[in-house]
Amino acid sequence: MATKRELCNAEDDGWHEINGLIESLTPEQMEEPGYYPEWSGKDLLAHLAAWMAEAARMLTQVHYGTYLKRDLDVDAMNKEFYEANRDLPLPVVRAEAFAARNRMLSEMNAIPEVSPEAEDWFQESGPGHYQEHLPRLREWVEELRSRS
Repeated sequence: MATKRELCNAEDDGWHEINGLIESLTPEQMEEPGYYPEWSGKDLLAHLAAWMAEAARMLTQVHYGTYLKRDLDVDAMNKEFYEANRDLPLPVVRAEAFAARNRMLSEMNAIPEVSPEAEDWFQESGPGHYQEHLPRLREWVEELRSRS
């Protein structure tokens, strides 16, 4: 239980910081490309939602003992997430992100014992994944604010 609590606390910290930065942007700023060359803040949120939904699916497989570890093509996965979500309206992306996070947390909570596979997926999809994006997102938010 301590491992679950620590992982969930780290996930909460990262989510609250990312969500706070995203919430500080206007809808127009959320659509502005440049977070990555063609990604906007909205695209980042859509990416996180898709990644967390994938984590929920994997954690379900871990729970039921059907998870088979395989190498992931992260670039291909990111492209797929981006292509699938870029045309969605901002309110839909926000709702998807909250729903995906709730599914991921729910699946983590359902696992009786945190196996190394579950910990890896949860860490990569929550705390670790946020840490990948936070420095660039902080810069991007400052850049957008300086333009207004």
